[in-house]
Amino acid sequence: MRERQAGRQRRRAQEFEAFVAGAGGRLLRAATLLTAEPARPPGANERAQRLLTAALARTYADWDRLHGEDPYNRTRQDLAARFAREAWRHHQPRGGLLAGLTPQERLVLVLRLHEGVPEEQTAALLGLPADRIRAILNRSVATMRGTRGPTVRREAAP
Repeated sequence: MRERQAGRQRRRAQEFEAFVAGAGGRLLRAATLLTAEPARPPGANERAQRLLTAALARTYADWDRLHGEDPYNRTRQDLAARFAREAWRHHQPRGGLLAGLTPQERLVLVLRLHEGVPEEQTAALLGLPADRIRAILNRSVATMRGTRGPTVRREAAP
């Protein structure tokens, strides 16, 4: 019985390690964009690394209960939810690529453009209407293109 359980735990750990090896880089990039931290030098994105570590820990804890659910989507959803909750703590961006955007704008932009999450799914994930997601994305893109000034810092929850 113990051997069977140990074998199951080994297999679970190997599956999870393979998942992290394949998806970890992209998830870290998404977390770094969300937190608006610089990606370089290595270690400059401490907050993004903490967010990702917590999201991956949750995915690992739920690994056996995923039942065919995509672990990447599950981790991405947890990452977005953790970022949204943490945005309440008034973390200021530290000069990353998306530092000129509010946390809500960063979250929508990363989910829609970087991660390719459909508009309806993004709306459901954030609890906003689809037209609001579209407006936030348009505003974010305009800010990034420079056709609109940086958004005034409103550190409200996304």
